[in-house]
Amino acid sequence: MNQAKEAIILAGGFGTRLKHIVSDVPKPMAPINGTPFLAYLLQKLATAGFEHVILSTGYLHEKIESHFGNAFGSLRISYSEESTPLGTGGAILLAMQKVETDNVFVLNGDTLFDIDFNSLEEFHFQHKALLSISLREEADVARYGSVVVNEDGKITAFAEKNQAHGKGLINGGIYVVNKALFANLNMPAQFSFEKDIMEKLYTTMDFYALECKAYFIDIGVPDDYNRAQQEFPQLTF
Repeated sequence: MNQAKEAIILAGGFGTRLKHIVSDVPKPMAPINGTPFLAYLLQKLATAGFEHVILSTGYLHEKIESHFGNAFGSLRISYSEESTPLGTGGAILLAMQKVETDNVFVLNGDTLFDIDFNSLEEFHFQHKALLSISLREEADVARYGSVVVNEDGKITAFAEKNQAHGKGLINGGIYVVNKALFANLNMPAQFSFEKDIMEKLYTTMDFYALECKAYFIDIGVPDDYNRAQQEFPQLTF
């Protein structure tokens, strides 16, 4: 089986909703008990046996580069810098130029979802998927939007934020992407991976999703950023 030992982390966010708390660093560098949030993600990848990480940077990119340099423990670090904001899709497509394997994990730089990477990878290869998404059950999906799958895990519908309410499955922000996904799409430099790829193409391409029962936190809002300070000491990195 192909081993996806590489990951792209989308670390170019402005952190608009955290501005009054963290204003001098990009959102993934927001400190959790004195340690940048991004360091926890890198540690998770290192522990899981990843070898190469591409950090997709933009806003205040030099803060990330000067802190981490070209390695984090056993991880090699490369950088894919956006000179202008490219959206999540454009950022992934640009970072793909540094990917050395056919399949790569993609993680949001402001979300920690403590999944079993091997399980998602095996699911991805088993289904010969172009894209596999981690899902998490939430009591109320309104803040995130929801994803619907059939019994085989194939994605059959998306509902945008505030369009669906109540219990359901949300996009957990960790993907496995096959490079062939972008072939012949002729995407512009700037586009949204969620809206312009996932939500538009799921009916015609092999997009699958796997529910993962694991700790999840998105530090993009102040309440959850503060919650991370309390909860991270109990987690294993």
